[in-house]
Amino acid sequence: MSITPLRAPERYRLADHSANFRMILLTGMALVVGTGGACGAWILLRLIAVATNLFWFGRLSADPALITDASIGIGTLIVPVVGSLIVGLMARFGSDKIRGHGIPEAIEAILYGESRLSLKVAVLKPLSSAISIGSGGPFGAEGPIIMTGGAIGSLFAQCFHLSAAERKTLLVAGAAAGMTAIFNTPLAAVLLAIEVLLFEWKPRSFVPVVVAVLVAWAWRPVMIGAGPMFPFGAATPAGVWPVGAAIGVGLAGGVEAMILSTTLYRIEDLFHRLPVHWMWWPAIGAIVVGVGGLIDAHVLGAGYASIQALLDGSLAMRVVVALLVVKAVVWLVALGSGTSGGVLAPLLILGGAAGCLIGQLLPGGGGFWAMVGMAGIMSGAMRAPMTGALFAAELTGHFAALPLTIAAAGAAYAVSVLLMRRSILTEKIARRGRHILQEYTVDPLDLIQAEQLMTPNPATLSGTMLIAEALAFFRQGAAHRSYPVVDGEGRLIGLVSRTDALRWQEGDRPHQVTLAESLSDASQPVAYPDSPSGLVADLIVETGIGRIPIVDPTTRRVVGILSRQDLLKARSAQQAAETRRERILGASEPRSSNQRIS
Repeated sequence: MSITPLRAPERYRLADHSANFRMILLTGMALVVGTGGACGAWILLRLIAVATNLFWFGRLSADPALITDASIGIGTLIVPVVGSLIVGLMARFGSDKIRGHGIPEAIEAILYGESRLSLKVAVLKPLSSAISIGSGGPFGAEGPIIMTGGAIGSLFAQCFHLSAAERKTLLVAGAAAGMTAIFNTPLAAVLLAIEVLLFEWKPRSFVPVVVAVLVAWAWRPVMIGAGPMFPFGAATPAGVWPVGAAIGVGLAGGVEAMILSTTLYRIEDLFHRLPVHWMWWPAIGAIVVGVGGLIDAHVLGAGYASIQALLDGSLAMRVVVALLVVKAVVWLVALGSGTSGGVLAPLLILGGAAGCLIGQLLPGGGGFWAMVGMAGIMSGAMRAPMTGALFAAELTGHFAALPLTIAAAGAAYAVSVLLMRRSILTEKIARRGRHILQEYTVDPLDLIQAEQLMTPNPATLSGTMLIAEALAFFRQGAAHRSYPVVDGEGRLIGLVSRTDALRWQEGDRPHQVTLAESLSDASQPVAYPDSPSGLVADLIVETGIGRIPIVDPTTRRVVGILSRQDLLKARSAQQAAETRRERILGASEPRSSNQRIS
């Protein structure tokens, strides 16, 4: 009697990581994507400069210009409206994906769009953002460059035969490269990719992102300039009290982030109730922006000069309060109207202003605590604590303050996750009926091996059993839907199920044929005792067979069977670890980790 060929997966090489040589391919492609992200950042900054000069000074120039230097009187109210009208038209007749601040759209493309972004987005997003920011929109360039860099990576990936996961890697690599080129923060860009965009931490994605970021960082001195974007060299307060003070600033930043996020989406709800097409919403919101500009021109545009001034401590308290209050109002209204712009620079200004005001009561100076406040609000609003802490240090070149920015970011993060169900980034996606979970855990099915979940020594049927006997066996009420069929030495021949019995009963196959002869042409999927349970789950999904035999890799004898119900035991064990509380001291020794889970 011949033994049925077993459809067995290749012996799974148990390792700490799942990397393969596709990672090398993606790393090579990341060299191109990193360069594309840097070029996209250069183009975006030039477009913003051109728009700023054109709108506020009536000249065609790509040289940097400050809106606060313009003196156009009532024109301050008109210019933002004109710019927003143009953005609304671009969104209406170009692509509505340019609306918003970019990061939620990138997340949605990653999780629900197979990491596909269009050429329209790559072209219209930086153009619309430049018009919005250049005409006074209170935004920064980071959201647009994340969307633009991501589009560059996605478009490049779509030129090749790649999986959705591989396209995601290059999309995020482009986004992180663009952020690095704008802010010169390579470490924070990598952390932002991990904490906000990738939704995984695997070598396949981590290494290409790092390569793209380093390529953009190498290009930045040539294209944009070297050194920290906001150099800051104040002394870091020493002792125990600064840690407590940083935690206090972080707690305030977390509360501020909650207020801003809640207010933003309430304003967005108000715009949705307007009896006009959404194309006109940005122009309506721009009226508030113009009024804010009349109150204090510092609230207009990206506000990078205001960030530097906050760090330097050179702003009068009146201006700091205006940045905290007026900037918040105009930013929330403009963003809620659906125009094109980012969130990071406004958050830095608002967190910095709050930190500067609190710092008036603390030793060290308002500029230092403004930096700490920036770390706190970024962490609380974006739910990215490590990114927020490191971003503030990299942005200023003041790494000595890193322990205090970590304290502020951790405190703000704790407040944010306790008080808000969603972040300012994910709330927008959730309102479209899509759930986002930003907690990364190890899949228990990849951690537990088959022998820990399987039913050992399962009931089997002999290969010599006749089809007639098998039909009678299933008619009498078999306990399971399927059974392994083995030869005289317990080696697997195949699997027979109730479905097979029904087919035989209705067919013309002779009932005096043995099961071994009937199954001799079938290929049966199997797994091994050391196979990860996740691999078995993949077999079940792929084949539709609900019970996978577990065989000894040497003798091919059946040692167990793993069913869908068995796989749920892993989930149950994980749930118990999360929720079951017990006192350990004085209790009995815990079960060995290789013991079977039942």
